Amino acid sequence: MENGPLKAVIVGGGHRSLTYAELAEIRKDRLQIVGVADPDENRRNMIAARFSIPPERCFYDALELSRAPKFADAVINGTMDHIHVETTIPLLEAGYDVLLEKPFAVNEEEARRLADTAKRTGRKVMVCFVLRYADFYRRIKDILLSGAIGDVIDIHTAEYVSYHHMSTSYVRGKWANSDECHSTMLLAKCCHDIDIITWLMGSDRPRLVSSFGSNIQYRSCNAPEESGTYCVVDCPLVDTCVYSAKRIYLDHPDRWTVYVWDKLENMENLTLEDKRKLLETSPYGRCIYKSRNNIVDHQTVNLLFESGATGTHSMIGGAPTGTRRISVTGTKGMLCGDMEEGKITLSVINPDPGKEKDDTVIDLTSGDSHGGGDLALVEDFVAYCKGEETSVSCTSIEGSLLSHLVVFLADKSMENGGGPIEVNA
Repeated sequence: MENGPLKAVIVGGGHRSLTYAELAEIRKDRLQIVGVADPDENRRNMIAARFSIPPERCFYDALELSRAPKFADAVINGTMDHIHVETTIPLLEAGYDVLLEKPFAVNEEEARRLADTAKRTGRKVMVCFVLRYADFYRRIKDILLSGAIGDVIDIHTAEYVSYHHMSTSYVRGKWANSDECHSTMLLAKCCHDIDIITWLMGSDRPRLVSSFGSNIQYRSCNAPEESGTYCVVDCPLVDTCVYSAKRIYLDHPDRWTVYVWDKLENMENLTLEDKRKLLETSPYGRCIYKSRNNIVDHQTVNLLFESGATGTHSMIGGAPTGTRRISVTGTKGMLCGDMEEGKITLSVINPDPGKEKDDTVIDLTSGDSHGGGDLALVEDFVAYCKGEETSVSCTSIEGSLLSHLVVFLADKSMENGGGPIEVNA
């Protein structure tokens, strides 16, 4: 690879791809965006204008790009979950390295096929598990590597998904129905967390996995008697319901812009009335209890590791505020942390007379919704492609396969009553 910035093509010009592409505007010496592929002409043109991409390097989709003469080093693939594999394989065959949004596959067969293709073609695939790059989890990894709490006995993580995030991304949004998006709630939302567990546990690999979960809240039987079908059209509870589309989206019109108002992104002089009109027919405007969702609103995953250590992850949807929490207990101490608060408490056993433990509180700040990890991940991808030294967080497809397999098995266990299943990685 020549000296100078890594040359990359955006495939699927959504929010995540553009977030990663920001490095090209901040560190022009490290990354340059030289092409785009997206079936949406308006979005394609917008990205082309933003990064000064000529027309001959604008493509309809990944397949069209793969058939053109190779003109870049890598691809940033931010397409939807269920087409990650079908869009990435032709690009690997064409000689591109790929930064691929998580989850990189939606079932075990796809996951193994993509990993095998990367190995056969000799191309590099890095998966966007950005939480590994968040300062919060990097500090925890460093603590565990230092041996400060000894050998890990138990690890527990929990993700609390806020009620408005649950509404927007899942019950009403792109990942509402696994038959349509081909991702389960655990895969779409918590493959991050399962990856964090397997990464923090290092060489101690999970041996057995089981899981339980269900949907308690977001069901038609919970709809108030007088509720309508569309919040701003026929519902008398539009001003009082916790999940009113008016309250969540019109009263906070900038909170979920890239999701809720994507069909209006090319309108000039957009007004609140334009947004209200869209909610009359949009899935985001439909009664939360009468939506097309089939995903769980809570799920717990149980793990038994080869050493005998145990682990759990709990996803709880509909919380007042969203955060991730973690506790890790070892033979010499324990640590607890809350990502939203940006605080980790390290407690180490102290055998001195009159003492029980020593506590250290680590305060951190977050740079973005992924704890400052987005651009750090892209920096690592550039280094990975250039053959430079990468960080301990590096999310190669080889290192990301295990956590995907755990998610697939957890969902299988949940569907079959929660019985344990052996992990065959």
